[in-house]
Amino acid sequence: MTEPRSALQIPHVPAHTSVASAAALAQSRLLAAVEAILEPVCIVLSLWVLVLMFEGTIGSSWLVASVVAFALAFPGRRLLRSAPRKVLGSILMAWAWTAGLLLAMGFATDQIHLFSTEVIVHWLWLAPASQLVTHWALRSVAPHLVRLQGPAQRAVVVGLNEQGSMLADRLSDTPYTGVKLLGFFDDREPERQVGHERHRMLGRIPELAAYVKANRVQLIYLSLPMASQKRIKELLDALKDTTASVYFVPDMFVTDLIQGRPDMVCGMPVISVCETPFRGPAGVLKWMSDIVLASIILVLISPILLGIAIAVKLTSRGPAIFRQRRYGLDGEQIIVYKFRSMTVAEDGDKVQQATKGDARITRLGAFLRRTSLDELPQFINVLQGRMSIVGPRPHAVSHNEMYRGLIKSYMVRHKVRPGITGWAQVNGFRGETDSLDKMEGRIRMDLDYLRSWSLRLDMRIILRTIRLVFKDSSAY
Repeated sequence: MTEPRSALQIPHVPAHTSVASAAALAQSRLLAAVEAILEPVCIVLSLWVLVLMFEGTIGSSWLVASVVAFALAFPGRRLLRSAPRKVLGSILMAWAWTAGLLLAMGFATDQIHLFSTEVIVHWLWLAPASQLVTHWALRSVAPHLVRLQGPAQRAVVVGLNEQGSMLADRLSDTPYTGVKLLGFFDDREPERQVGHERHRMLGRIPELAAYVKANRVQLIYLSLPMASQKRIKELLDALKDTTASVYFVPDMFVTDLIQGRPDMVCGMPVISVCETPFRGPAGVLKWMSDIVLASIILVLISPILLGIAIAVKLTSRGPAIFRQRRYGLDGEQIIVYKFRSMTVAEDGDKVQQATKGDARITRLGAFLRRTSLDELPQFINVLQGRMSIVGPRPHAVSHNEMYRGLIKSYMVRHKVRPGITGWAQVNGFRGETDSLDKMEGRIRMDLDYLRSWSLRLDMRIILRTIRLVFKDSSAY
């Protein structure tokens, strides 16, 4: 397995290169999940309908064929913005490939005789027909699916040039992006701006970072020329104190990217500069793994939770569960649960970190903190959608406000949900951070995790965390 890296060397990607869309950046995550399963589900359901019609029951051979067909077709292609002719051609070519592989496997393994010829013949036309119908149906319900996710994401464009103006027009003309364009930032005079009479100007570029923080802007599209490299780097440094996702519309060479990759927004090529790794199928996979693992773990540890809660109440005065405000996804405040391990429950503008030999820590609390048992209630936070099992550890709000001004890129760690354990914790940054160097090391590890995330890395972190619980003494 490849280790997370501290920097990524990204090759030069021209803005006019034809780029395949791995995920529509401005599109609803719910809509992305629906598109990912749409074609595989249509293929399987159309098969089951035919089997039930002709044979009356779905036997084991058909179930195996269904699983293989689903695996071959998943994830489905993103065709929501494609022209009708392209949708038809894409579906037919993909289905011809899938059906051809299935038939070849059947003949190669000499198992084709297990399947009804009548069902196979009808499936060859019903599967693509059902895909085509559902794709067109999705176009009708897509705006409603976007609205189910709540308010649209707020976006701004930097640079009112030809590309920036075109992007704004396409965002406005597409009904299911889930994006609300607030306006533009540009330093040039109005007569040098393309389409200035049609677009709203919000201010000059030096004012961007303050505007983003004040108005909780979530998406920033940089449409600036290559000649502005110095200004762009200064702008990116200023934006690292925000949680906004940043994309380049023109071509640009950058070496320090968070999930940097070429993509498309309303048919226009962009390059992500700072983005969450959990978009599209990856986001669904992360969410499903969190829910499944957290549910199983909570069932298994429920007697332990009850026992610890009773022990905390019996050994010291105060509540068994300690609630503290932390920063979650996109810098939004969340409430995090822990078993109380101190005689105090601090959650104000100033929170003192626990230190070795801290008199506030109870005798039971010392054991809970050393073994990380005080963190167990956070599996409830995972089921609430506030946290993940693996991710950057959440810090107290007062600590966030202090360190965001001291450490470059500190707020970028909030591009993902905070975790019960993380890459930093299994690499020696667990427990007290009594110096700026230690906190910088923790943030560096958090950003490495964002750059290199995979489900395999999550499982590796979980296993290393279990080992550390039994031998690590750095937490107190």
